[in-house]
Amino acid sequence: MWHTTHLTVLTLLLIAAGLSAVVTFARARRRSNPTDLPGTGIPLLDAAFLAGGPGRVVDTVLVRMHQEGRVIVSRGGLVTVTANTPYDDVEAALIVAAGDLRQRDLPGLRRAVMTSDAVQRIGDRLAAHGLMLDPALLRRARSARRRLWLVLLAVPVSTIAGFVVTSGEPAAERPVVGGVIALVVVGLTVALATRPGRGRITAAGRRQLSQLTGTTPWRPRHGVGIASGALLGVVALEGVDAGLPDEELQAAMLAAARPVPAVGSPSSSSSGSSCGSGPATWCGSSDPGSSGSGSSCGSSSCGSASSCGSSSSSCGSSSSSCGSSSSCGGGSSCGS
Repeated sequence: MWHTTHLTVLTLLLIAAGLSAVVTFARARRRSNPTDLPGTGIPLLDAAFLAGGPGRVVDTVLVRMHQEGRVIVSRGGLVTVTANTPYDDVEAALIVAAGDLRQRDLPGLRRAVMTSDAVQRIGDRLAAHGLMLDPALLRRARSARRRLWLVLLAVPVSTIAGFVVTSGEPAAERPVVGGVIALVVVGLTVALATRPGRGRITAAGRRQLSQLTGTTPWRPRHGVGIASGALLGVVALEGVDAGLPDEELQAAMLAAARPVPAVGSPSSSSSGSSCGSGPATWCGSSDPGSSGSGSSCGSSSCGSASSCGSSSSSCGSSSSSCGSSSSCGGGSSCGS
């Protein structure tokens, strides 16, 4: 009977789409390495990533190295690396990005380090601890929800088509309205329950940030080196625009953080890529089940003509993990 086939097909499609949405939503929220909040003892670069994404991490490292005399930033934005031994993996990535001559323009250096595995692993580690949501898993969860919405849309459309096709048939051959309504109610319930949200910072991540942004200025205990802990704490949580003693350094870094035009725009940069542009880029681990052994950002999905990390995003602000109305690039391939 037509109405039985119609209801059976819709039920199977809805079950498949609903299970996919539930499973991907659960994976996006799963913590592979749950831990208590580190509070004020969180490492400097972890706090920088949580508060402002990969761009904030690079800015913090540059300020630290500049204070220690291990990089020189000219007024024109040329970075000269004088350090021979890196303090951590991010500094090692920065030295590599500077090239054999140990010199590079600040915007290019910043973008290269932002998409390096060393910086990307910080975000993956925060996601493993439940402070942020991995963008690779969020993309899967949102794709699953879109499929669910398509099935939900097909329910009333196919039902109306069924009534048209069976208009001259007995009532027993026509679509079962009660069953269709039940499917819609169940589908809407699943869709609402698996809504991943627009931001990447979790409730635990927001609580962590609130512990650092209290009335007393945060002084990081890990990852400071010999630089000023008070200054690095401000840069990590608020950015270089919060105020640097060196005004020339601040101006150069603010200029380097300006969004790069998207690919194909009249003012597009010569690199032909917007990956790494803007204040933040975090594509998430290439292996969603890992806690950060390798990122898809900075590989073939970024650094080419991709829209990963577009200028509309700013992952990691306290109000939203993407700081703006977008979710790190909105419909882009990175962090959406």
